[in-house]
Parts: sequence; structure tokens; C-alpha cells
Amino acid sequence: MKVLLLEDVKAQGKKGDVVNVSDGYARNFLFPKKLAAEITPAILNEIKNKQAATEHRLAEEKKLARENSEKLQSVTVKIYASSGSDSRLYGAITSKEIADELKKQYGIEIDKRKIALESAIKAYGSYVLDVKLHPEITGKLTVVVASKD
Repeated sequence: MKVLLLEDVKAQGKKGDVVNVSDGYARNFLFPKKLAAEITPAILNEIKNKQAATEHRLAEEKKLARENSEKLQSVTVKIYASSGSDSRLYGAITSKEIADELKKQYGIEIDKRKIALESAIKAYGSYVLDVKLHPEITGKLTVVVASKD
């Protein structure tokens, strides 16, 4: 018998999965405990609609990530910082500061956790950073750290 799992069931599957189980297991265990529901044409249609909606949402996210990746190629974020006599910055430039400046200068909002920064930037110069916009799409962002003077 095919059933739709309403909760995670050990050794059967996760919530939302359609699994094939024996009739007795379904009637005596899964249905009384409200762990599963019998598959009906209405439930099958609902599952298909949810899958289509999820696929559409993922496609839109991927399209948006691709567009943001193209925008980032042409963008150079300039950050001004103070330094000591040996050209080392007071403090460091972090991914949060980069994300804030990107939003302020160009209106592109990117989560700071998506900016791949091996370690904080502690010197003047130009840096090319990877930005993980989507599991399959990575953009490049150019950051220039310059003197406030």
C-alpha cells in the first residue's frame, strides 16, 4: 500500500515522502498514530503541485543568483580605512563590512556568510573574493581597500 508520510518514520522515510508499506503496518501502526495518510488522487495532485511549486521557486532563485553574479562582475566595492605608520589597518575589514558597503554603494544585498573571505583583510590593496550565491553559482567581487587620507 502506498502512503504519504506525515511525520518522519524510522526505517521508512521522511515527512512528505511517498512510500510503499504493507497493509497491516499501515492500518495497525501508521494510520492510528497519524504518521501517514493513504494516497488518494487528491493527495497525489497536491504532492505534484507542491513539487512543481518547489521546482519553480528553485529555478527563480537560480535565475536571481545568476543575475547577481553578472552584476558583481562589474562592481568594485571601495572601502576606506585608517592605518598606522607601517600601512597596516587599524582593525580589519570583515565580510560584514563588505556586505554593508556593497548594499550602500550599489544597492545589491548579499548575506555576509556568502562572501568567502579566508581571513579578515588587514592591508591596503585590491582583493578578488568569491561570493557563493547558489550551490551551483559563484560570483566574483572586487574589493579595494584605500586610505581615508
